[in-house]
Amino acid sequence: MAHNISILRFTKKIILLLILIGTSTVFAQTTVPKQSDRLQQYLGFWVSSIDHTTDSIGKTPLIKMNNYPKIDNTAMSVDVFQIDGKTYNHTLTELIGYDTKTDSIFALGKSAQGDMFLGKGGFTSDTDWIMKDRDFTGKETMTVTFDFKNQTDVHLKGVNPQNEILWQTRYIKKNPKDKNIGIQLVSVHKQMQQNPKETLKYLDRMGYSYIETFVYKDHSFYGLSPLDFKKLVEDNNLKFTGSMTFYDLPSDDGQAWKEAMQWWQECIEDHKQAGVEYLTISNNQIKEITTLSELKRYAEYYNAIGKLCMERGIRFAYHNHSDEFKTIENKVVYNYFLENTDPEYVSFQADLYWMHFSKVDPIDYFKKYENRFISWHVKDYKELGQSGKMDFELYFTYAKAAGLKYTVAEVEAFNYPVWYSINSAWNYLYFNIL
Repeated sequence: MAHNISILRFTKKIILLLILIGTSTVFAQTTVPKQSDRLQQYLGFWVSSIDHTTDSIGKTPLIKMNNYPKIDNTAMSVDVFQIDGKTYNHTLTELIGYDTKTDSIFALGKSAQGDMFLGKGGFTSDTDWIMKDRDFTGKETMTVTFDFKNQTDVHLKGVNPQNEILWQTRYIKKNPKDKNIGIQLVSVHKQMQQNPKETLKYLDRMGYSYIETFVYKDHSFYGLSPLDFKKLVEDNNLKFTGSMTFYDLPSDDGQAWKEAMQWWQECIEDHKQAGVEYLTISNNQIKEITTLSELKRYAEYYNAIGKLCMERGIRFAYHNHSDEFKTIENKVVYNYFLENTDPEYVSFQADLYWMHFSKVDPIDYFKKYENRFISWHVKDYKELGQSGKMDFELYFTYAKAAGLKYTVAEVEAFNYPVWYSINSAWNYLYFNIL
């Protein structure tokens, strides 16, 4: 019976989480209205596909393009390299930026042959961008169209003034993974349900290194066995590194505890098969807790789970929301957990958004409880870095003190199309924070 109650609570927790996800995406805009925002789609690192009719990439792409943000992301430097034998030669450099007075996009470029050009244009829709180039004698030389198939795939075509095609190139995003940025799949839950292979492909192209799930149930992830899901993830050049798991504190009797520990052993084995490095848990029952003796049972529960995880080579961490910062018998719940769980068994995953929402400073915790926070959920009130309320740059100066190993982007407040926001989150972390 206790086992069934815990599963029922688990189901309610998932339903609540999915309701919150649905609420946040209902208010997402289906368009990107500003020219300056649309331009940001072009940021990042790109390689040419085999030819312009496919998104397949050869072992050695003919062209590489590196686009770095400048001045508030409203401008970027563009450097294009083309292979010659075994060497990539620098063939083109540009400065592209948005002009507020004309609501247009301008480009100033120079080729390896020494020719300079000036381009002017803009987006005619979220995905279509046109630039007209002139040389410095004023002569129109070329019109370039950009067709964004999605946030990771753009087709470029150059035509002369007679509308004859000069060239066509298709760029596929191939952002680097050297900064080890992860993503919580709650951010793309609907997309994972509809087309997990395509979703993981896009996350890989955007530069995410690993995923964290929240859907483990009945020995499966998105309906796949641990080994099958691991293969799907790794086939898309990602790692399955973290998983949020849920099984509530069992009732105060031996049989319920035994069932809970059995569930956790099976859960840990499933995640071990899948190659997961850490498990997390959260607690939606804190509102019901009124005494420190009740909190003590939770701390003992987390220690027991953490010990099982450690024995199988997996880390275990507690994930906060807002209720952890209430006081019980003059003790802050979160502080109690930090001080009454064994650091050998229990780490913490700091949700920076919920800390800020609760009017507590994450830095105070990182300084007081050093090396306890192996993972952070990096989330904002809007798209990542866009609210202006949270000082992520300052938070990350305490990453070493906190013991941070896993940086997990999370987007739930969507003001733009989902994939635009997910791409923007990686851009913000890679170019501005890490």
